[in-house]
Order: sequence, then structure tokens, then C-alpha cells
Amino acid sequence: MPKCFSLVASRNWCLRSTFSTSGLRSTTTDLGDGTIIHCWVPKACKPTRPDLLLLHGLGANAMWQWGPHILPKLVHHFNVYVPDLVFFGDSFTTRSDRSDSFQAQCVYRVMEVNSVKRMRVVGLSYGGFVAYSLAAQFKEMVERVVICCAGVCLEEKDLEDGLFPVKSLEEAAEILLPQTPEKMKELMRFTFVKPPVKTPNCILVDFIQVILVI
Repeated sequence: MPKCFSLVASRNWCLRSTFSTSGLRSTTTDLGDGTIIHCWVPKACKPTRPDLLLLHGLGANAMWQWGPHILPKLVHHFNVYVPDLVFFGDSFTTRSDRSDSFQAQCVYRVMEVNSVKRMRVVGLSYGGFVAYSLAAQFKEMVERVVICCAGVCLEEKDLEDGLFPVKSLEEAAEILLPQTPEKMKELMRFTFVKPPVKTPNCILVDFIQVILVI
């Protein structure tokens, strides 16, 4: 039975409004290989401004990680592009490729469709891996790269030393893509400097069902 009200869905609506009023519009691009990419693009590009690509991390769609405290500050200085990476938000594929290299290729093709020739890229967490791959594969398009909170130089020794105490990739996936309130709380303990003391399970379930369904 569908819910009568969802706080998370309401938050999504508010974020869409923020992106729209900040001068962006929602687009979808069919890459023709079973891949659809959703991306927020400028309603009107200004040639005097650099093009800026924002790549989100694991956990939610692009809106949750780039607005409303970050995006409004950037749109006055850049032509901002904010895609949902594959399997997040409204982006998906029927292909079996799950690599950051594939994500980067999809983003590159979307920027080509939007006539972007040179751009600056900011990647957050998982988006940092995609940003790194994008710059490595398409040097002619990427002018500058900022990578935030992404272990692109992470080595096995770092894991052995307890940087991220997990025993397997499966255990890591259960934490990074939580499917239960308990796993969501575990993720928050890893990612928040000051984790919320008490978060009702009903809100966590709502977030998982609306945002993290995989």
C-alpha cells in the first residue's frame, strides 16, 4: 500500500525547486546503449563563465549532495552541470558495466551532447573516483579537477591498518548502500563528525525506500 506522506519525497520536491530557481533545468539523455542519464544543466549558458561539472558520491541523488547550501553559491560564477551517476536518481543502464571508468564515459557523452568543450570538475567521495577517471580518459576536455573525500590512492595496507574496518567488498557494500535502519545508522557513524543521536527508524526506512532502492 503506498504511503500517504513521505518526508524524503517532500525533501526531493524542495530540492528540485532549489535547483530550478538557481537557474538549472532537468534533462535526460539517451546514450543509445541502454543507458539514460539525468542531468541538471543551465537554462541559459553564459560564455564568459567557465563550465563546472559536479559529481556526487554514494548515498543519494545529486540534489541531496549539492544543494541548497552549495549550488546557489556556484551558479553565479559558473555554468553548472549536475548529473545523477548511473544507478542514482533518474539515471540507469541495462549494461552490466559497473566501473568508475564507465561512469566517466557516460558523463563525458552527456557533456558532449550539451556542447561542453572544456570544463572544471569537482568529485565528492565516489564521485571523486569518477572525476579522476574522467580526467585520465578525456584530458582534452578536463581543465581542472578537485577531488574531495575520495581514496583514489587507497592501498590494501591502508585497509589492513584499519582505515575502513571491513572484511570484504560485500560487507563494505552493505554499509555504503544500507538496506536496513541499523546499517544506515552504522553508515552515519562512519560519515558524520557528530552523528545524529537519535534518528527514528521510520525516517531511515523512508530514505531507504525513496532514495536507496537498488
